Amino acid sequence: MTIYTATQIVIINEIICLIIYLIYEIKHHFNYFCKPNYNTLNAQNILVLFIGLVIFNFLFTTVLEYLNDKNWKDDIPEDLKDFYDSEKYLKAKNYKIDRGKLSTLSSSISFVFTLLMLYFFGFGLLSDLANSFSDSVILQSSIFFMILYLFNFIIGIPFSYYSTFVIEEKYGFNKTDIKTFITDKIKGLIMSSLFIIGLTSLAVFVIQYFPNGFWIWLWIGLSLLMILLNMFYADLIVPIFNKLTPLDDGDLRYKIENYSKKVGYSLKNIFVIDGSKRSSKANAFFSGLGPRKTIALYDTLIEKYTDEELVSVLAHEVGHYKKKHILFSMILTIIQLGVMCYLFELCMSFDMIANSLGSSNMNFHIGIIAFSFLYSPVGLIIGILMNMLSRKNEFEADEYAKSTYNGDSLSLALKKLSVDSLSNIYPHPLYVFVHYSHPPLIQRLSKLK
Repeated sequence: MTIYTATQIVIINEIICLIIYLIYEIKHHFNYFCKPNYNTLNAQNILVLFIGLVIFNFLFTTVLEYLNDKNWKDDIPEDLKDFYDSEKYLKAKNYKIDRGKLSTLSSSISFVFTLLMLYFFGFGLLSDLANSFSDSVILQSSIFFMILYLFNFIIGIPFSYYSTFVIEEKYGFNKTDIKTFITDKIKGLIMSSLFIIGLTSLAVFVIQYFPNGFWIWLWIGLSLLMILLNMFYADLIVPIFNKLTPLDDGDLRYKIENYSKKVGYSLKNIFVIDGSKRSSKANAFFSGLGPRKTIALYDTLIEKYTDEELVSVLAHEVGHYKKKHILFSMILTIIQLGVMCYLFELCMSFDMIANSLGSSNMNFHIGIIAFSFLYSPVGLIIGILMNMLSRKNEFEADEYAKSTYNGDSLSLALKKLSVDSLSNIYPHPLYVFVHYSHPPLIQRLSKLK
């Protein structure tokens, strides 16, 4: 722990020195590259704002991670002493430390890259490069985002490899072989590329044909896309990476179907997913709406947990449906999309914002980059509020499972999931407040008693 903390401090200190240097040089930079007129002065101020937001987000995230890492305690909670021994507890602690080191390095590189792109008008230069390939606005924006994506994709490969074959392997989680790793990367590259090009094409088309008030049509399009992806995720996306097979007839299927009938929850699509070919971690997911509702249980989950524990997890998810959490969250997400689209249209109306990034005029891809910076504090606040709501919903879903099935079984399942995945059982309260969509394990266990 001491070595890690010292390393963190050194990294943060170096970054702060770089930040001070960059801020000190900003005025000279603009005097060198820009003519001192009204527009550039305002563009200068906007750029300083962008840099300030990037610095704040990085330091805020880094400080939270540091506080979270320092919050580990020496004693094991009473509720977990039957599941944790001192050796496994230390293993969980070291697992978090190793993953934290990698995350700090990755985020630091991303942070420095973003600052350099802002400082040297990298986004404007990239926009000029993309625009030089074609007169089509759709192609220009697609090329712009693809170049950024491919750069991040390539840079991310070493981190992904190290995470999978060093850290996850070290702690006994990794089941991925090189062939699967490479295949996943290629599939992810193809799918992300198609998604980027498709979404960009849709957005630019909407903006071109509805120049005034395009945010409404963009909002409608994105909302429909989100709903469709939610409905057909298990049918279209999951099979690309994993094999889904119907759960065999037997005690588990009988218990699931019997419970579903008891509480009036129609569920016919029950699948087993081959998660064991990548990781030993247990998991499950629910997707779909209406008749498309689907539950997918990882084979590792079925292997390690009793039928009662599995049904209790299902009961928790049914609780979300019965309490209207899913519907309400989707409505809030759609409203948030509408706010984002409206603010994005406002952002697109100011060429001065584009000037701050080194572009002579506003276009879709520059607008997206600028908006991502400007919206970050709003997104942070909304994210915190959504997490607060989510944690409340999780407590309610736990209570529903307790009242309709078995609270003790759910407690056991939650303990096993946390211990088996080496989760942090002592997260810092501020870190929980900002980042956690689920309450900490100890709080959930306390409520289930």
